[in-house]
Amino acid sequence: MERTLYDSDHDLFAKSVDAFVDAEMKPHWLQWEEDGIVPKEVFKKAGEMGLLGMAVPEEYGGPGMPDFRWNAIVAERMMYAGIGAAGAGIVLHNDVCLPYFLDIANEEQKQRWLPGMVNGDHMTAIAMTEPGTGSDLAGVKTTAIKDGDSYILNGSKTFITNGINADVVIVVAKTDPTQSHAGMSLLVVEEGMEGFERGRNLDKLGMHSQDTAELFFNDVRVPAENLLGAEGAGFFALVHNLPQERLSISVSAIASCEAALDMTIDYVKERNAFGRSIASFQNTRFEIAEMKTEIEIGRAYVDRQIEALTNGTLSVEDAAMGKWWTTDLQGKVMDRCLQLHGGYGYMMEYPIARAFADARVQRIYGGTNEIMKEIVGRSVLA
Repeated sequence: MERTLYDSDHDLFAKSVDAFVDAEMKPHWLQWEEDGIVPKEVFKKAGEMGLLGMAVPEEYGGPGMPDFRWNAIVAERMMYAGIGAAGAGIVLHNDVCLPYFLDIANEEQKQRWLPGMVNGDHMTAIAMTEPGTGSDLAGVKTTAIKDGDSYILNGSKTFITNGINADVVIVVAKTDPTQSHAGMSLLVVEEGMEGFERGRNLDKLGMHSQDTAELFFNDVRVPAENLLGAEGAGFFALVHNLPQERLSISVSAIASCEAALDMTIDYVKERNAFGRSIASFQNTRFEIAEMKTEIEIGRAYVDRQIEALTNGTLSVEDAAMGKWWTTDLQGKVMDRCLQLHGGYGYMMEYPIARAFADARVQRIYGGTNEIMKEIVGRSVLA
């Protein structure tokens, strides 16, 4: 089915993303997968090419395009090119972190940070998850206790995307440890603050080129002017931004499915077994037919959600439905596509093997799919 989501301007932007990916990323991607990290200068080049902070207003150095379709194009084109959507830290920066600065930062903070987030000087990360706390944010143990004109930050975080490369980290902490959700605040920790340490770059099943780190905060003195939003309002800011974060995951999930199906179709046409192409077997045709149908359904659903977010009508429940369904589909599609590749599908030199490994985390981060179903179930039965 023809997509109606994008216009001619979006199509031109997609071509510029393709050009960047082809020139700056694809030739080096396998090396970055081995290294476990993408060089920081790639992020800077993305800023120079206009691929960062599309929603940032012109007065802060951005193009002023507050339309999630631009963000979606970046993620989709990377997935189509065989580059994991989280791979260079760009998608997390645009889709997950920047909204906090756009929505709740004060004027001084916007002037201080946003220009660098557009030109690539400031890569962002958000530190929520702790060693003993995953989807249950109310269980956060990291504390930020007011001391004069500063907060003293103590605690640790894990599984932090962009954790090695990030210059600016939004940290979820309890400014009032006696409270649950009402005691949570957001503090911005910057590179070089004394007591802020990065642990190891974690060795993951997939997403190998994406730096994912442990972060440690030992009596970090964070200036009060680095409080993002109001004290005690951190949880509500997180909830407000969750629909976009989860839609971002859905976008990459469906694009990944489309890319995997395309590479599998090419493979089964070329590969022979028993004297004929794998594509000529009825089982192959049925597998391809089922995946094509399911992916088209998912694509229509995700495009509708992108339109809803752009119009300001995407709810927490709708985003949760999209997140769990598309990432479950992604897992199924990757498994079936790998199977059609046979033994070669199990070799990491084949893109389908890397796509299979990368897909698994999609059902975990952004809130596990079990939590997504709980959100939907509660809303239906309320």
